[in-house]
Amino acid sequence: MRLLGWQHSNVTIRPRLIVISGLPGSGKSTVGRLLAESLERAAYIEADVLQHFVVAGLELADHNGISDEGRQQLSLRLRNACLLAKSYVASGFTAVVDDIVTGRRFEELVTALGGTEFEFVMLNPDFEVMKARWRRMGSPFAESWDWIDEEIQHDTPRIGLWIDSTHLTPDETLARIISGLDLEVAATS
Repeated sequence: MRLLGWQHSNVTIRPRLIVISGLPGSGKSTVGRLLAESLERAAYIEADVLQHFVVAGLELADHNGISDEGRQQLSLRLRNACLLAKSYVASGFTAVVDDIVTGRRFEELVTALGGTEFEFVMLNPDFEVMKARWRRMGSPFAESWDWIDEEIQHDTPRIGLWIDSTHLTPDETLARIISGLDLEVAATS
């Protein structure tokens, strides 16, 4: 697959820790995996996968919101994602973490990383467009996830790279991330 005149495989950069956040369904997993696959040495850490390590007692958000236990489990998921990411970076890999990091969870991210430098990317598509996508998918959350968008828009620090991905393809979003993070890209053979 070609992107902006370069082959997006085996791209060389120094090891970094990159966190990709956004609404459910905003493209975090697709773009995060594409980014990791574009790099010479990279690990892709999908927080949803870590959450499902809990095989008994798992509490997820539902159309009524999220319980205190569910919030604690999300915090655990984020801490574990950060532990894995730091381990990969220490071993010379770029780590790409995909998680919903909004509001006070951003402070949890910073704490869990314990001073480790990181790049933050927020995929920020138009909320009404996202709700329409959720309705088309038959999601029961289409009318109840307003609180996540509120946290993104009003309670999440405006640091890092914020991308309005409403009308972007995954490859176009990837190109914006690579450009916006100044990922010293150089195709290798």
